[in-house]
Amino acid sequence: MLKNISPILSPELLKILMEMGHGDELVIGDGNFPAASIAQRLVRLDGHGVPEILDAILRLMPLDTYVEAPVALMDNGDEANRPEIWQKYAQIVKTNEGDKQFQLVERFDFYDRAKKAYAVVATGETAIYANIILKKGVVAD
Repeated sequence: MLKNISPILSPELLKILMEMGHGDELVIGDGNFPAASIAQRLVRLDGHGVPEILDAILRLMPLDTYVEAPVALMDNGDEANRPEIWQKYAQIVKTNEGDKQFQLVERFDFYDRAKKAYAVVATGETAIYANIILKKGVVAD
């Protein structure tokens, strides 16, 4: 155990976050996301939901400030019925990183982008279309 680091972040995930460089992307996938078949590096955090993992990661990892939208969501294709969990994501990002733009990515384009990501975190999240991509920024201090 370490102080000030969420215990849900495994040693494997902490290592990956440290290895990632500016512009590298991290996917946090819901329980239905095909993480094992897509990931270059796979970290399993079964039993945890995306919001708590997102919050724990953003307490340690900055988002990219050199791109318009450092956060991407898998588009559900239904503008009138967006997943409720997205509101939680927006609040978590705002709390940790301030106002950031989110990009909606069509499902199969999201899969293609996820295949190029540095790593994928597989979760036990039961909400659908709860997949998110984070682009790592620079630690300026």
